[in-house]
Parts: sequence; structure tokens; C-alpha cells
Amino acid sequence: MTSSNERAADRAYRMIRADIMSGDLEGGSRLGEANMAERYGLSRTPVREALRRLQSEGLIEALPHRGARVVDWRSLDIAAIYDLRAVVEGFFVRRAALTMSEADIDRLAELCDEVERSAAALPLGDPELIDLTAAFNREFHGSIARAAGGEIFAAVRGSVVIGPLMLRTVHDYTREDQQRSNRHHREIIAAFRARSPEWAESVMLAHVYSAKSRLLEGREQVFGPASVEAS
Repeated sequence: MTSSNERAADRAYRMIRADIMSGDLEGGSRLGEANMAERYGLSRTPVREALRRLQSEGLIEALPHRGARVVDWRSLDIAAIYDLRAVVEGFFVRRAALTMSEADIDRLAELCDEVERSAAALPLGDPELIDLTAAFNREFHGSIARAAGGEIFAAVRGSVVIGPLMLRTVHDYTREDQQRSNRHHREIIAAFRARSPEWAESVMLAHVYSAKSRLLEGREQVFGPASVEAS
């Protein structure tokens, strides 16, 4: 009975997340348990578990006395978020270039091997590939933050990497985007082996700003140019 419920919760999670990422469930959409259960042909228990998991990823938010709704990533100031992330990740990668152990650098290379094999074997947009790529990014960049300053730095990074934006980037990857991201990761490793903070930082900045450009382009294609408010 338990395993059956777990499978149902996992299925609910994948279906709801797929609809959020595709835009079928738009930002701001209410996610009532009863409505979601009817939509996906499931009971409320697995839907409830799926919603909790999606909340932990930052894709939905729970409102007091009003239930859950999809986080509206369109309302986020993507440019400012990624400019801040560039500062933070650039600082981390400079320090890590001098402090990361050879064993940890080797582990980053192994992670690159794994994600590149997955990208070659699975079609773009495949839920399994999205999961694997997201997990890779968490471990790769999290390892750099920890090498730079331990768990405190990893927590700081977590505060500037917004879950819905990261998943949106991975979801919308073209083959060229995937290959460029892989090259950036490999070059960061090369900079670490050379113990070159300047090289590592320059590649990290290119990596972050390419993701920023991709997100802004995707938002404009779907919703039109963002309005610029006077300051």
C-alpha cells in the first residue's frame, strides 16, 4: 500500500511539474487539491505530497487560508537576480580556484562525464534529463561554493539561485544551450587545474550571463517585451 501511494505521489509530482514548466498551469494559478486530483485522475493524498515537494523546489507557494498557487516567474526581476548571482558565483569561483582539492576537481570532471552521457542519450525536454541536469547543477555549483567557504557559502548561493528560474532554463535548453553549458563547466575545471582565479571567474560570468540572456529571451517570446518603469 505504501509503495503504491509513493508511486502515485511521484506520478502526480511529474505531471503537475510538467504542466507548470510548459505553461499549461500559468503563474498565479490556484492549485486546489480537489481540482488537481480530478485533473490528473488521482486521489488527494498523492496530490498533497506532490504539492509539498513542488513547494520545496520553489515552483509553488502556499498562501495562508488560500491554498497553493504557481509561482509567477514572469514577475521576478530576472536581470537583477542574475546580476547578483554573477557577483556571488564569480566570488566563489575565484576562491575555489585556489582552495579546491584535486580530488574534488576530479569529482567535478566525473559529474561532467555523467551529465554529458545523459544529454547524449536522452531527448531534450525529457523529464529524466531535466531532473539529472538540475541535480548536476546543484552538485557542481554547490561544490564550488563549499570549496570557497563551506556550508555557509553554499547556503548563500542557495539564496540567490531561484528554483523556478533554474528549472525554466533547463526545461528550455536547445541542443546548443546544452553544449555551451557543458563547455563552460569543462573550462571552469580547466581553470581550477591551472589555479587561475581570473580564468575561472571569466568563464563563470559567461555561464551566468548566458543563462540570464536565455531566460529573458524566453520570457519575451512568450509574453512580449517587458515594460520599463521609470525609476
